[in-house]
Parts: sequence; structure tokens; C-alpha cells
Amino acid sequence: MAEIQAKLQTLSDEYQKLQQDLQNTVNSRQKLQSQQQENAGVFKEFEKLGEDETIYKLMGPVLLKQDKLEAESTVKGRLDFIAGEVTRLETQIKETQDELEKKKAEIIQIQASAQAAAGGKAPQK
Repeated sequence: MAEIQAKLQTLSDEYQKLQQDLQNTVNSRQKLQSQQQENAGVFKEFEKLGEDETIYKLMGPVLLKQDKLEAESTVKGRLDFIAGEVTRLETQIKETQDELEKKKAEIIQIQASAQAAAGGKAPQK
């Protein structure tokens, strides 16, 4: 019986670690989606600007003049990178959820077999 308890404890610890990993991944995805929305807003603002408008980029405490094409390219690159990271994190979330389901099923199976074994060993009256 102690062996079954140890196995259940190990599985429970693994399950909790997977839940924490899932939560961390979801938080990372939410941060990236927030950055994605901010950069999409900036990109839309660039579309409203005329060709002769001046764009400034904040570099430390200094505003530097930047070419519109370069600024658009930088923001587009960020959007592409963020989209790739969001896709990667969503895949990771799905994989972690699948692992959680497997651990859960394994825990339930061991608990059921432990209960059946305990029921079979109950003293007869």
C-alpha cells in the first residue's frame, strides 16, 4: 500500500508541476498578445501618416528621427515575431493540456485499482 501511496504522490507532484507550467505559458501568451495589440495599433497609426510626416524613435532619453519605411519595417518585423511566438506557445499549451489529461487518467486509474485492492482485502464478517 505504501508503494501505491508513493506512486500517487509522485504523479500528483508531476500533475501540479504541469499545471504550473501551463499557467506560466498562458501568462506568457497573454503578455505577447498584449504586445501584439500595441504593435498593431502603432502599425495602423503609420498607415494614417503621410509620406512627408516625421517619425521619431525613443532611444534611451533621446528622440531620434526615423525613416517611415524603416519604422514600418521594424514594427512589421515585431508583429511577425510575436505571431510566431504566440503560435509556438499555443502549441505548447495544447501539449501541456494533453499531458495533464494523461496524468489525470493515470492518477484515477491507480486510485481505482488501490480502492479495488483495499475493498478485496477488507475483513469478512
